[in-house]
Amino acid sequence: MDQPWIHKPKTDSIFILAPSFFVLAVIFMFQGSIQTIEEHFPFYTWLFLIVFIDVAHVYATLFKTYFVSAEFKKNKRLLLILPAFCFGAGMLLFAFGSAVFWSVLAYVAVFHFIRQQYGFMRLYSRLEAKTKAGVFIDNLIIYTATGYPMLYWFLSSPRKFNWFVENEFFHLQSPLLLKISGLLYFLIIGFYVVRTLYKAFREKYFNIPKNAIITGTALSWYFGIVYFNDDFIFTLLNVVSHGIPYMALVYLKEIDKKDRQELGVLHFFKNSKGLFLYVAVLLLIAFSEEYLWEVLVWNEQFSLHNLHFSNWQFLLVPLLTVPQFTHYILDGFIWKSK
Repeated sequence: MDQPWIHKPKTDSIFILAPSFFVLAVIFMFQGSIQTIEEHFPFYTWLFLIVFIDVAHVYATLFKTYFVSAEFKKNKRLLLILPAFCFGAGMLLFAFGSAVFWSVLAYVAVFHFIRQQYGFMRLYSRLEAKTKAGVFIDNLIIYTATGYPMLYWFLSSPRKFNWFVENEFFHLQSPLLLKISGLLYFLIIGFYVVRTLYKAFREKYFNIPKNAIITGTALSWYFGIVYFNDDFIFTLLNVVSHGIPYMALVYLKEIDKKDRQELGVLHFFKNSKGLFLYVAVLLLIAFSEEYLWEVLVWNEQFSLHNLHFSNWQFLLVPLLTVPQFTHYILDGFIWKSK
């Protein structure tokens, strides 16, 4: 059986599979410098990680939906109604207070991040024979790899990082539940490793990308949330391991692998210069959005000192959140048939 690469072995390995391993290696090699970087270069870490990766990856969805004529026509109702729904839902949630708004959005974001890893695992399992037991075990390992670290976050003492804002998640400090969930976690991990090695020996086949995505997910989530208790390390592992593979997936699968006729006006993005144009468009839109967040809401990196928008937060926050809220929900629809 051939390896189920999405694009090519080299591009899959570099842009989809390697980011979590690379970032973790950098963290361990330069752990002593992490705090220095965080303290002395906060603007650049914010610009690179939050704006150019986390926010930018949200807009990669445009190249799978709104920018693709055939896709837009096929899903026109969904693509028009969903942003309006997200804006209305955001305003309703914000009416109950900003804490409620950010808490709900954080849970939706966590679900989205987990489902992305599930989606990659499924893509890399597509050539395998489907059995109920096999599908169940694959699902079990990917949800264990992502679910246990979140349980640890919920059940342990407060961490030094947040998804969006402080106190966004429900906490119940329980050493007993932590111990039980930790035991189950390592038992499931151990079972999967033994079963996978046994299958590889018996069938003379080892699914490299599927097991790489599962291993990378387990390592980045465990070390980012459980092992380390550091805001910068969490952001590094969380953002890079999620954002870069997603942007790469959209370009490699939805632009590079399609012919010019399928792409329509997007055929300008289908070459080496087009790749840089793709990245530039994402970075420009991401910076524009984050600049609006800064001057209208956060006032941390940039601010308009003569203008005050505090009375308009009930409108501005839900409105500015529409792209990422839409991305979280829309992503559950657009990849289903793939």
